Amino acid sequence: MTSAVLSTQTLTPELLRAWAWHRQGLDGSLAGKSSEEVLDHAGWARSVGGANPYLTLFARAGIGREEADQDVADLKIHELPTARGCTYVLGRNDFAWGLQVGREAAVAPFRVLARLGVERGEITLLEEQVLHTLTESSDPMDPKQLKDELGESVRSLGEEGKKKGAATTLPTALGLLQADGRIRRVPVNGRLDQQRYAYTSWALPPSTIDDDAARTRLIERYLRWTGGATFKQSQWFTGFTVAQSKAALTAVDAVEVTAAAGEPLWMLPDDVERLSAFKAPQEEQIHLLAGTDSLVLLRRNSADMLAGEDRGRKVLDTTLALQADLSDHPILDRGRIIGLWQYDPGKERIAAWTFAKPSAAVTQRIREVEAWIREDLGDFRSFSLDSPASRQKRIDALDEANAV
Repeated sequence: MTSAVLSTQTLTPELLRAWAWHRQGLDGSLAGKSSEEVLDHAGWARSVGGANPYLTLFARAGIGREEADQDVADLKIHELPTARGCTYVLGRNDFAWGLQVGREAAVAPFRVLARLGVERGEITLLEEQVLHTLTESSDPMDPKQLKDELGESVRSLGEEGKKKGAATTLPTALGLLQADGRIRRVPVNGRLDQQRYAYTSWALPPSTIDDDAARTRLIERYLRWTGGATFKQSQWFTGFTVAQSKAALTAVDAVEVTAAAGEPLWMLPDDVERLSAFKAPQEEQIHLLAGTDSLVLLRRNSADMLAGEDRGRKVLDTTLALQADLSDHPILDRGRIIGLWQYDPGKERIAAWTFAKPSAAVTQRIREVEAWIREDLGDFRSFSLDSPASRQKRIDALDEANAV
């Protein structure tokens, strides 16, 4: 247990924003690090067919898309289903136990199949057939190729199945195989910012720890990534039950501290010590991040990142502080949201709205990220279905707000 004592009055929103910024490595401390090191330090990068994983690595360590894609090809990092069954890009040391904490989500679809009359043995047999087919194939196979190859082994579940989100038995088998590390999903063009995948066989060594230890490890990582979070925030990310969360927090000797705003935070003992000596940087530190960046998504606390005078600001009649998740990407300075942005590929530019007149540092960083997107990515999609047309309304709204 830590001997440091944190004064509630000193744990102001400003200090905690800068602290989280520091723990996320956005203060320059991860410059030159590898993609694995970034993901270990800052947290897994949420991947929903968008460009967030690329910006996560670029913002913290200057890693470009080509290097990131090569690390995926070399299995130094990989996109896998983990906490809550959601997909994140993980470093290789986390592959096995990361899959382990997402295993329950992979099993859940079978409960739907069971209600449709599918027995567990049928799925087990299908898993073995899929694995055999992929092992024999010289190239990864997409779901359509697998379905054609497996023929009647893949059962159609009719209209009732479609209503329940289970048109055939194949997705459940693929999900279970992936959760076991026996197959893996690979992007067809090698890029993370799309959602067209094929599957290949894999022989990932299984996790060497039990489920309780895996949950403890995830809580330890989560608190380290965030620098501290509320009980509810930790539950949102992990998907743990109340009992599981309490057990994991106890196992890592987590300490409960109260911030000036009155909400208790759980922290690792060593971070209590570090925070007691932490001083917020005085100079600007500007970054443009994705709305799904770890800084924002791990706690879903974007409202806390707004200064008091900015909490009532609106875009398209939506008050920023009332949003659970940002609808635009944030521009930040030392953890404080100072503006919003979107990329306009038609004009190859960033549409940015800063709440105050942008400083030279803000303008420079916008130009740097704009050039990186244009030259390295071509576009910046938030998620798989994002498109220039679908975000045009938001681009126009940011331009309009900026003109006021």
